[in-house]
Amino acid sequence: MTATLPENGRPEPGARPLVEIRGLDVGYARRREVTPAVIGLDLRIDPGEIVAVVGESGSGKTTTANAVIGLLPAGGRITAGSAVIDGVETAGATERALRPLRGRVVGLVPQDPMVGLNPTRRVGAQIGEAVKLRGVRGPAVGAEVLELLGQAGVPEPELRARQYPHELSGGLRQRVLIAIALAGRPKLIIADEPTSALDVTVEKRILDHLTGLVREQGISLLLITHDLAVAADRADRVVVMRDGRIVEQGDPRVILGSPREDYTRQLIAAAPGLAHGGRVVPRFDVRDQPAPEPILTLTGVSKTFGAGDARRGQRGFNALDGVTLSVPRGRTHALVGESGCGKTTTLRIALGLEAPTSGSVVLDGTEIAGLSWGGLRPLRRKAQIVHQNPFAALDPKFTIKQSIIEPLVAMRVGDRRGRHLRAKELLDQVALPASYLDRLPTELSGGQRQRVAIARALAPSPDLLMLDEPVSALDVSVQEQILRLLTDLQTELGLSYLFVSHDLAVVAEISHTVSVMSRGRVVEEGPVAEVFTNPRSPHTRELIDAIPGQRTAAWAGNGKETLLTANGS
Repeated sequence: MTATLPENGRPEPGARPLVEIRGLDVGYARRREVTPAVIGLDLRIDPGEIVAVVGESGSGKTTTANAVIGLLPAGGRITAGSAVIDGVETAGATERALRPLRGRVVGLVPQDPMVGLNPTRRVGAQIGEAVKLRGVRGPAVGAEVLELLGQAGVPEPELRARQYPHELSGGLRQRVLIAIALAGRPKLIIADEPTSALDVTVEKRILDHLTGLVREQGISLLLITHDLAVAADRADRVVVMRDGRIVEQGDPRVILGSPREDYTRQLIAAAPGLAHGGRVVPRFDVRDQPAPEPILTLTGVSKTFGAGDARRGQRGFNALDGVTLSVPRGRTHALVGESGCGKTTTLRIALGLEAPTSGSVVLDGTEIAGLSWGGLRPLRRKAQIVHQNPFAALDPKFTIKQSIIEPLVAMRVGDRRGRHLRAKELLDQVALPASYLDRLPTELSGGQRQRVAIARALAPSPDLLMLDEPVSALDVSVQEQILRLLTDLQTELGLSYLFVSHDLAVVAEISHTVSVMSRGRVVEEGPVAEVFTNPRSPHTRELIDAIPGQRTAAWAGNGKETLLTANGS
């Protein structure tokens, strides 16, 4: 039975907290030493309350959540303190004592849906497994699975229940995880970066739905995020963490309007959407400037996957339909749009990793559509790619030096000594010390790994970098550093970028021109300063309206003081 909340959706004063953490210390044991990850943490979550924990990678956000429900990875341990959930002490509790809490009292929505879902089982079976833990049996299981999918905002629940995770988009997979979390009818949902890899419109729909369920059913929500704009829009209370400690917490208006700590001010200034009150403020205005000649041009590119079956009236899937765009030399052209709109397919065709069904692709004067792998090989030095997830893109067994010189070895560029010097030069260009050459990817932070991925892409001295969501998995301060690095490298080396992103605020920080895509077509294009300030397409307006941080703009409009920059100006 869910709690009944007052009309304002907030818990009654004096209500017993659902979660109460006191003096929690958590560390990771390595080589007989315990490295602290959470230090002296005190946190309270009331019934029906939405609490957002924000901070950089490594600040202890996820460690705190995993510790209180007994899901710490190998080597992790609670060394001191207390964590009580719904009257049960979980710090130091046995697996047998914790198991009844999971699902029934606490539901978890993990960050990566492909890790959280079993790829070999249908969606309905996975939700049904969570339903059965409550003792539901027989036909009632299937009926409840469909009801949960509907509650989580999944369209066509009968169809989706029969599908496998790989057949769903990222947004739908995330909604399935929400359905699984709801299956146990929990009192608390822990959502760990539930939308960091999703486009802004899907992010808004999922967070709208999640917070709506929390308000309607009286569930508490612990929202873990690196995005202070998301936290400000959604939370009743914001908790800011750094180096395993809480540096400040309180009402979002107080935290954003008059933060006590410099660190909080830095987070606010580093969040593009928040720094401008949810508005997109383009950094570059090239409306009155002649466009340089393009280094890459796509003309009328279409892509159909699968031949279909004409006898049954089935057709292949049209991923792209007549896409035309160009990347000016020395500038950044962005591709934006919802998940499944064709951004990554366009990128793969532009790089020659996918052949178009029709249309032309010209890279630096050479038509690459239809070229064989051997014919494309000489062009690999002209264009390189930086992937979204640097940890997945780097071989965990390779040292940083081996990763950076890998393309030079493959292309037979230089000798052993020359490659070593080139690796040192590239690390310097991406602002990493030469001492990192002998490290492994596991010994670097997410931002440092992305710098290595950029260095590797720069190794063969390309003219064009294709950047596929290069900062979406990074916290806002590291994201700001990477964007500044890319801008500096473009100025220094004259690079051209094809920048794929779902974050319009990030696009406004780095891009000169933009193509907005929807359902495989370009619906609007032009200078960022024109498209984002005077959008013609309803789809573009929808993307802009979904940018996080607009709640702060409403506060400012009501006369509330809102901090917009680090220095308070």
